[in-house]
Amino acid sequence: MKTKSTLGSIATAVAIVSLMASCQNKEEKAGAAAKSEPTTVSNNEKIVYVNSDSLLTKYQYFKDIKVKLEAKSKTAQADLGAKQQAFQREVAAYQQQANTLPADQRAKTEERLARKQQELQAYQQNAGAALQNEQASENEKLYDKVADYLKGYAKKKGYKMVLTYSKGNSAILFADESLDVTSEVIIGLNDTYKPAAK
Repeated sequence: MKTKSTLGSIATAVAIVSLMASCQNKEEKAGAAAKSEPTTVSNNEKIVYVNSDSLLTKYQYFKDIKVKLEAKSKTAQADLGAKQQAFQREVAAYQQQANTLPADQRAKTEERLARKQQELQAYQQNAGAALQNEQASENEKLYDKVADYLKGYAKKKGYKMVLTYSKGNSAILFADESLDVTSEVIIGLNDTYKPAAK
């Protein structure tokens, strides 16, 4: 349920976007909203790269997913915490009365508390699994959006390959900065992203 694992999963999904061959052509809008000028890469270059770290910090869709998943995780943790506290209060109340209760009533209460504890554990596992499934689904959507955009982008620009670079987790040891198309890709991705109405 931790946000770090969410970010790691999403970063991994984006890092998979390593070798994109040309496919469908999509229109790309020039970045009027861009704050920095994207690096222009010569059409003679057939291989370019995208810095996935920058992509994740500047792509609005990723930011929206991150906020959404963090909110769901906090809600799930708060809900689970409330249920655990209620259960702990029930156990504490029973422990205070245990010595004054008849044996059969003590046995019934202990059985009921054991069932509640199992239900609480099952609830925790189900909530965690549901959140993980949603994270996996969002990772797949993120990957598809980036991959689809890069296919069209590569075809339009005449690139044969778009690699991904991530500091400390990359097969690329060195690449000339003139091959970095990250800014241009981020502008294009953000231009094509239409956030859902809240």
